[in-house]
Amino acid sequence: MSLKSCTQKETNRYILEISVDKDTFASAVSKAFQRNSKKISIPGFRKGKAPRAMVEKLYGKDVFYEDALNIVYPDTAEEAIKESALTLVGGNKDIEFELVSMDENGVEFKITVTTKPEVSISGYTGLVAEKETAVVTDEEVEEEINRLADRNSRLVVVERAAQDGDTAVIDFEGFLEGVPFDGGKGSGYSLVIGSGQFIPGFEEQIIGKKAGEEFDVDVSFPEDYGAENLAGKPVVFKCTLHDVKVKELPAIDDEFAKDVSEFDTLDAFKADFMAKALERKQAATDNKFESDIIDQLVDLVEAEIPECMFSERVDDNMRDMEYRMKSQGMDMKTYMQYTGSTIESLRDSLAEPAQKQVKTRLALEKIAELEGLKPTEDEVNAELERYAEDFKVDVERVKQAFPVAEIELDLSVKKAVDFIKSSAVVKAPEAATKKKPATKNAAKSPAKKPAAKPKAKKADEE
Repeated sequence: MSLKSCTQKETNRYILEISVDKDTFASAVSKAFQRNSKKISIPGFRKGKAPRAMVEKLYGKDVFYEDALNIVYPDTAEEAIKESALTLVGGNKDIEFELVSMDENGVEFKITVTTKPEVSISGYTGLVAEKETAVVTDEEVEEEINRLADRNSRLVVVERAAQDGDTAVIDFEGFLEGVPFDGGKGSGYSLVIGSGQFIPGFEEQIIGKKAGEEFDVDVSFPEDYGAENLAGKPVVFKCTLHDVKVKELPAIDDEFAKDVSEFDTLDAFKADFMAKALERKQAATDNKFESDIIDQLVDLVEAEIPECMFSERVDDNMRDMEYRMKSQGMDMKTYMQYTGSTIESLRDSLAEPAQKQVKTRLALEKIAELEGLKPTEDEVNAELERYAEDFKVDVERVKQAFPVAEIELDLSVKKAVDFIKSSAVVKAPEAATKKKPATKNAAKSPAKKPAAKPKAKKADEE
C-alpha cells in the first residue's frame, strides 16, 4: 500500500490518492476466487471444482477484481488515513470513493474525506455566571417530615357524618332514565371526598351522610364526556355509605424517628435530613453553575464545522433516545404514535442541541490543547478500570472496544471543564430571596446508632 498524495480540496475536505501494489492485489484476487469458487458452475466440472484459469478464461481475467478490491480496501484506506495524519469526522458514510485504475498490476483509487475543523478560541477564562448559595430552611425540614408522616398515616373509622377530606367507603350504581348503564357500578369503593375522582357534583352530595345511610346522588355527565351515550345526560346514582374514615397521622417524636429512619431521636433525624438536603442543593447549584459557564463557550468558538459532525451527533442522540425508550418498555414507533411525531420531526428537534454539543466539545478540546491539560498514566488506567467494572469485562476488552487515545481525550476534556470553572467568576443572583439560614445541626450529620430499626408500615390501603 502506498499513500501517493494528500491534497486539500476545500475547507475540511482532503483527497487521498492511494495505490495497492501488484503482489498485494494478486493475493486479494486469490482470496476472492476461493470465496466464490463454490458457487461457480462450469460444464465439464463439478460445481465449485472448476480451476481458476478456466473460470477467468470463460468470464474474463477481471471477474474477481471487484471482490478483490473490497478485500483490500478497508485496511488499505485505514493505513493511508493514518499515514496522512488527518483526523476524520463523519464516519465511512461521509467518504467519497473514486476508482482510478485496476488491473493485474495493482489498483489505484482516491478517497475524499472530511476532517475535524481547525478551532480557535479566546476569552474562556474569567467567565461570569450566577450561583445561588445553597441553604436548607427549618421550614423545608418540617415540610418533609410532615410529608413522611403523611405517607406513614393510616385510615381509621369515625362515627360521625362525612366531611370534606374524609374517605367514604361506598357502594354505588348509576341509572340513566331508570336503566343501569355500563361502568356505573362499584362496590366497597374508597372515595376521598373533594379529590375530584368522580364527576362534578357527586362527592359533595356525600357530605353530611352517615355510615349505613342509603341515598341518591343526582348529577349530570359533562358535555365532553368520553361515552357519547352519557355525555351531558342527567343520571342518578343509588349509593350506600358503609364507613367514614379519616387519616390518622403518627405523632412526630423520637419513636417516629426510630420507625422511619436509623436514628434514635427526632433531632438527630432532622439534622441528618438537613445535611443531606444541603448536600443535594449544593450539588444542584454547582451543576447549574458549571452548565451556565460551559454554555458560554459556544459563542467563543471560531471554526468552520462540517455539517456531517452535526448530523452524526443527531444520530447519536437518536440512538440515546431509543435506548431510553427501551429501558422504559417503549419502542420508538409507539412513542411516535403517542406524540404524533416522525423521524424527521424528532431529528429536527435534536438539531439545535446537537450543534451546541458539537461546538462545546470542540471548544473544550481546544482549551485542553492550549492549556496543556493531559491525564496522567494513573488517571488513564483508573478510567480503564472503571469502564471494565461498569461493563463487567477485563481491561484488555475495554482497550479493544475503546481506543486509549479517545479515553485520554475524554479525560483532557474533563480537565478543561475544571479549568474553566476554576477561573470563572461567581456572581450572586441579582434578585436572590433571603432565606432563613439552616440551623447549626446542618453542619454535619450526627453519629448513627449501631443498628437500624425496622421501618414503619405503609398506610392502610383501602
